[in-house]
Amino acid sequence: MDAQPSDPEKSPRSDMDIETIPARAVAFPGDGRDEKSRSTGVEMRRQMTQEEIQLAAAGYEHLTKDRPAVEDSKLGDVDITEHSRPIQEIESLLSTSFNWVDPAQSSGLTTVEAEERLKRDGPNALTPPKKKSALQKYIDCLKSLFNIILIISGILEYILLGIDFHNNIQNTYLGGILIAVAFLNAFIEFYQLQKSEAILASFLAMIPPSCRVLRDGTLSNIPAAGLVKGDVVLLRMGDKTPADLLIFASTDLKVDNSSLTGESEPQERGPNHKGSNGRPVEADNLAFNSTLVVNGEAWGVVVRTGDRTLIGQIAQLTGGETGNKSPLAVEISRFVVLVSVIAIIFAIVFLVVGVTTVYKGKATQTFTFAVSILVAFVPEGLPSTVTLLLSIAAKRMASQNVLVKDLQGVETLDSLTLLATDKTGTLTRNQMTVSNLWNNVGIFSAFQSNNDEQETATFSLDASGMSELVATAALNSRIKFDRTDVAFAQRDIMGDATETGLARFAGRSLGDYDAYLREFPKVFEVPFNSMNKWALVIVNKPHNTGRLVSYIKGAPERVLAKSTTYLRNGNIVPIDDAFKESYERAYNYMASRGHRVIGCAQFLLPEDQYPTDYTFSKKDVNYPDSEYCFLGLISLEDPPKHGVREAIGTLRLAGIKVIMVTGDHPKTAEAIARKINLMIGDTKETLSAKTERSVREIYEDEVSAVVIHGDDIDSLEGWQWDLIFSKEEVVFARTSPQHKLEIVKRAQALGHIVGVTGDGVNDSPALKRADLGIAMNVSGSDVSKEAANMILLDDNFASTVKGVQEGRQIFVNLKRSIQYTISHTTPEVIPQLLYVIVPVPLPLSAILILVIDLGFELLVALSFAWDKPETEDSLMRMPPRKPVNERSIMSRKRRALRRSKTLGQDTESQTDTQPSRLALLVRKLKSPFTRQFWEDRFETTEDETLVDGKVLSYAYLEVGVIETIGSLLAYFIVFHKKGFSPNDLRVAQKNGGYFTHHSPDFINYKGQSLNAAQQVEALAQAQSIVYLSIFFSQCFNVFAVKARFRFPFGKNVVSNKYNFIGIFAGGAFVMFLIYTPPFHSVFGGSHKLLPLYWLIPIAFGCLTLAWASIRVLLARRSIERTRVKDIRGLSMVPTMRTMSMRSRH
Repeated sequence: MDAQPSDPEKSPRSDMDIETIPARAVAFPGDGRDEKSRSTGVEMRRQMTQEEIQLAAAGYEHLTKDRPAVEDSKLGDVDITEHSRPIQEIESLLSTSFNWVDPAQSSGLTTVEAEERLKRDGPNALTPPKKKSALQKYIDCLKSLFNIILIISGILEYILLGIDFHNNIQNTYLGGILIAVAFLNAFIEFYQLQKSEAILASFLAMIPPSCRVLRDGTLSNIPAAGLVKGDVVLLRMGDKTPADLLIFASTDLKVDNSSLTGESEPQERGPNHKGSNGRPVEADNLAFNSTLVVNGEAWGVVVRTGDRTLIGQIAQLTGGETGNKSPLAVEISRFVVLVSVIAIIFAIVFLVVGVTTVYKGKATQTFTFAVSILVAFVPEGLPSTVTLLLSIAAKRMASQNVLVKDLQGVETLDSLTLLATDKTGTLTRNQMTVSNLWNNVGIFSAFQSNNDEQETATFSLDASGMSELVATAALNSRIKFDRTDVAFAQRDIMGDATETGLARFAGRSLGDYDAYLREFPKVFEVPFNSMNKWALVIVNKPHNTGRLVSYIKGAPERVLAKSTTYLRNGNIVPIDDAFKESYERAYNYMASRGHRVIGCAQFLLPEDQYPTDYTFSKKDVNYPDSEYCFLGLISLEDPPKHGVREAIGTLRLAGIKVIMVTGDHPKTAEAIARKINLMIGDTKETLSAKTERSVREIYEDEVSAVVIHGDDIDSLEGWQWDLIFSKEEVVFARTSPQHKLEIVKRAQALGHIVGVTGDGVNDSPALKRADLGIAMNVSGSDVSKEAANMILLDDNFASTVKGVQEGRQIFVNLKRSIQYTISHTTPEVIPQLLYVIVPVPLPLSAILILVIDLGFELLVALSFAWDKPETEDSLMRMPPRKPVNERSIMSRKRRALRRSKTLGQDTESQTDTQPSRLALLVRKLKSPFTRQFWEDRFETTEDETLVDGKVLSYAYLEVGVIETIGSLLAYFIVFHKKGFSPNDLRVAQKNGGYFTHHSPDFINYKGQSLNAAQQVEALAQAQSIVYLSIFFSQCFNVFAVKARFRFPFGKNVVSNKYNFIGIFAGGAFVMFLIYTPPFHSVFGGSHKLLPLYWLIPIAFGCLTLAWASIRVLLARRSIERTRVKDIRGLSMVPTMRTMSMRSRH
């Protein structure tokens, strides 16, 4: 699949070819393989049905939305005029110094002058966008469904108080507390949101945007906020324009103005020495603040900073927040709404039952009960708990050099299923060093390398063709130095890694690098871009037939395609088959060692066709584009980063598919992939070499790895994409930015949660499209960091593993927190139902339920944020929570196919049309009455959600029941000790009028008379023990919810000190509430309750731990089955440097 691309016009595919595929052996389009060499016995072709064709294509529809442009009238009404002035006037107008002929010789401002202007004009920073005020945010939190229910309930309690004050005196406290709890709950959520925003803002402050500025004649990097009017700035591909700049020199500059104007295509910008007429936004010599440089480079002088820039003057661009909720927040909100609806239904049903049966004519009692049901069902502090847990995780990740720009990034990490990573600068060190050279005759070694064969010759500038290769490396370069007044070896080079490596090599080989460049000045150049994959320069270097020489370097196959001859021992020889074979051997020798290979060629321009004053132009390709003389190959070694091999191995053992997407040659990409655990198995090519069978004879199910050439991507069909992603190991080579974006889209269409790592401008489209874009901080471009959700501060790919582990742990912690929080729902609700159905005196009042949820429970629930992994393998040997497999893919495709069949079709344009709203409504109403609806609803999946059936079963039916039995048993025992049998309680409650300060005496089952004071005290102690029972049971449940892989004992389970802090703080709160008499009039409780009764819930707490241990035993086998199996051949040996830098003598 990494063969040379074929010409589609020479090999057209018939309709039969489209619908006929091999059953096992699949050929990709343009693979260039000889059909005759394929054994017909192996081919086994079959006819695809129409349904299979449709199913293969289903799910790959991509909808695109254009970004809105700013109003045209607003863009015209801005205060920028410098673009219309001649360039000669600008220097004096801005009181600065620049050289538009040779911009590198510009002086710029002095440091002193820049500091004075900074004090005068202020920092180069935009006023932050208008945000919601704190009050608006608080009101938004207050408007949640449950808070509204609490407020309405509180108001109704006061209405009842007004109707019958004497019999509803307790409602004075209950109504106030209900309303206060709503406001308190909103405040807690508001506070956590504010705190999380502050944390994320502090993260962004850690990576302030920087720019290259020329001051005192020295080029340096400074924070963009320090720019002032008149500063001379250097822009390069991948930069974010730091201010409004007037361009006075450029090379093939293109900027992305889509955020300003909505233009989808990058716009060319360059100098206009006479000035540009028209509006500033259309000026071809202006680059605006915040626009992205997608190609070329330029020198510009700052004409506006901060709020005075174009973007600062347009009010619409500083609009408010989007307010989009993250996926987890949406999931939590749905859960709360669901529980709230269930609670309302329960409350209404039992309110009606109570009023019509036991409590006829006692609306006050039944309404208070209904409020208790509402309060018991819904976990009030859940949203704020989720926000806090995510904020803590984000802060902890930042301490590990993983910076998330929003909380959604934290959430996405836990469900990542596929990671597409760039090679250079991400997996490798981005420290290119010239390793080998090939002069069309033999291979030379630039330094001692363990990878080279002993007979490899040592590089010498005197060898045939070497001076030409060195000339290409030196002259066809766009590097910049921080300073030129020191020795070459002491300079910092500003440029990409490949050109830096070539320049270092040329600098060592040439006597005086600067003098060499001055001797042969540039006349014209075409910079490298990811589409062409080559760079061209024309220099004034006299030769026998003229004065100009064109040098081209780039992807060897692209350079070779432009060449008709090659240089051999100083002679120009036509390219023949013998040369091509020699070229392939040299190419394979270099690429198979993981080297980046650069092809070089030259064209000695004849004087009669290209005189010295010839006008070259890029727009109409008015420069030599063919008939070059191939000079040879230069390979550069970029060793893998330390820790990359182990990191990729760890990710793969965690069930995450790691694929490489690179612009390098397939052989180079595959060689690096095999060094770093990304590729272990055989491709068809490697298996063919091992078994001496032709590639066409090898079945697809015999290989687990595949290398795809970028030239094949555009012609791949749906079934071929499915086949590629079904492989365990995938490498995409020679890809363009569009290819990377397409790969991400195709993976997402199959249900993958896609992460993309990259550092260059060519990675930015894929970074932005991915579910999680991961950029590098040190080597990353401004464009890539702008597009990413997450930034690795230390550029260490291994930090991705820390991020995934942290993301998975926070999901586990969230799940534990929710599981713990809702476990007390059953022991709160069941007693309320007994109050209506049996009936018995109310075991737990609404006020006590509230102080459970927002008292000790909230503190303990928050403490789960600091939980550590249960075992070493509990996180990184389990599959992602939403795994992608053949079953999930087919389910997704069938649904996509059904959706596509519901679309109409325009008869004229033959395009799909969306159904009307009425049709959608009718279809939605009909759907519950269809079989397909219920099949989809009850379709079993392997997805793990935050609140799933297992969580609900544990909380409501297992531990919840244990806690309920324990609390009710304690309730009846306390009453029994006070003289009330269960039947006495039923009779007293049914008759009414008991357990108040004005109650008549009650004759119990022993014939004893119990007065009002004894009744009130008995009820107070019974309610207190129910409250304490829930507390003690939940203390044990803190450790029971952690038991999944191991029993709820041992170091890991009890290692979180914050659990104990939460328990002790909650315990102090509970004891203070129950045993402090002044609070009894509001909350109930009794200081006479004996601690001996605590033993009952403690015993049931031990039972909870025993049940958790049984669950571990029962689930052990199923968990072991889901565990990611060991990968044969995976090497977890630390990544070591693969070459020695000793000079060869």
